[in-house]
Amino acid sequence: MKYAAVVLFNNKNPLSMVDFQPVTDALLAGGVFLDEIACCPYDGDFGAALSRLSLDCEGIFVIADGALHGAAREEISACAGELFEEETVLETSRTLFVVLRAGTKGAETVRCDILPRIDARRKNCYRRVVLSTVTAPAETVRSVLEEARAAADGKLVLHASEKHGVCRIELIYDRETPKMIADEVARILAVGLNDFLCSLSGETVAERLVETLKIRRLRISTAESLTGGGVGRAIVRVAGASEVFFEGINAYDERAKTLRLGVQEKTLKEHGAVSADTAYEMAAGLIRGGNCDIAVATTGAAGPTSPQEGVPVGLVYIAVGTREQVNVFRFHLTGTREEITETAINYALFLAYKQAKGST
Repeated sequence: MKYAAVVLFNNKNPLSMVDFQPVTDALLAGGVFLDEIACCPYDGDFGAALSRLSLDCEGIFVIADGALHGAAREEISACAGELFEEETVLETSRTLFVVLRAGTKGAETVRCDILPRIDARRKNCYRRVVLSTVTAPAETVRSVLEEARAAADGKLVLHASEKHGVCRIELIYDRETPKMIADEVARILAVGLNDFLCSLSGETVAERLVETLKIRRLRISTAESLTGGGVGRAIVRVAGASEVFFEGINAYDERAKTLRLGVQEKTLKEHGAVSADTAYEMAAGLIRGGNCDIAVATTGAAGPTSPQEGVPVGLVYIAVGTREQVNVFRFHLTGTREEITETAINYALFLAYKQAKGST
């Protein structure tokens, strides 16, 4: 079976404005492997692309912003010689035409509505294993993926995507794939990425952290500067977080670090707010309060300029510890201010998860 996607865009706007990747990732996760992704202006060669693809594709997915959906449906109807009886789907005896919103809304439509319809048409069920890693070096991920793909020998699909420090690896195969091969590929991934592994079933980092804290009967507190409350916010978004989250302190100003967390003025003067020493004392201040079992603290320079001489943009310190010991981790992240901050949040959650997992 052959499938294709058409990214429909307005000539007056840049193509980058069409966020099609969440949709194509959702299709891939459901075992719908796209043979082609065509990019067309709605008033250009869209009709020609539809005519060409409809000759040998069983499914064509048009991804566009909502304003272009009407034009897309009209062009598809002209190509198929039939009218839409549903808002987004036109299904002929030969081809399934689908008009999808860009971004996460389109991805959700794929998962909830489109994949079941496709499975019914092809009468084949695809299985999926999802692994999530955090803080894994890109070279390590590439190396493990190469080994896994060699073991797969073309009999299954591996898809990897990275966002804000979280690498999501999907292993997709159908019922015709020998179980021995699928199991070996999954083993290679799990063993090779073990130090960075967060989830084997698609949960978020925050969900894994909260789940582990509950199992271990531990409470956590956060002290944040760089991440501005993002770590605590991610935790409390998880149902049941009230059982494990004690407090979150956003000590953005140096004086707040001193007054609320007990960071020494000498430390700030000699080492600066963005330093391993300050991160350590922020976490230690939470522990001294005696109301949490695990403390996590963040400080760094998210940009666009550095707040401290000699500190490059992207330098991040994350301290995680217990009453027995506080460890500080140093990272140099890249990207925009938002990307650096979001990555630091995920790193902090993951390091807290590892601490909780190792606690006795």
